[in-house]
Amino acid sequence: MRVNFCLLSLTSLLLSPLVHAGECAAGGKLLFQCTTSKGKQIVLCDSGKTIDYSFGPRGKPEIVVRAKRDEASTTQWHGMGRYMNYSVDVPNRDVSYSVYWGVDRLDEQHPVEAGVYVMQGETELANVKCDGRKPIAQHMEGVALREVE
Repeated sequence: MRVNFCLLSLTSLLLSPLVHAGECAAGGKLLFQCTTSKGKQIVLCDSGKTIDYSFGPRGKPEIVVRAKRDEASTTQWHGMGRYMNYSVDVPNRDVSYSVYWGVDRLDEQHPVEAGVYVMQGETELANVKCDGRKPIAQHMEGVALREVE
């Protein structure tokens, strides 16, 4: 029994980096990752030639969108105003996934707002928010994409 437990523990330890090391393809840079209140992952990666968005359970996304760099865009905070925010828009035909992160710098508790807007043209189809009680990885600042004004 002890041998089986040790083997199971060793197997879990060896496989865990594959599951928890991040959701980006080899060589990709994590731009954003969070968990929703329903336990699904919002992941955004810079894979060099593409910007990759995925949504769904960890390791088994329900949605995967890869957009060419010149099709994706970003909104960057320029150091002015109380609300610091960053976003990256990943288009997929007539639908766009806008991954966002923002914080009110003057609010003493600094609550973060983060998630993804799903847009069809000017119509908001969904706003899926990150669970603020769980870790949020945000590295969208300074991403080299066309900036939306």
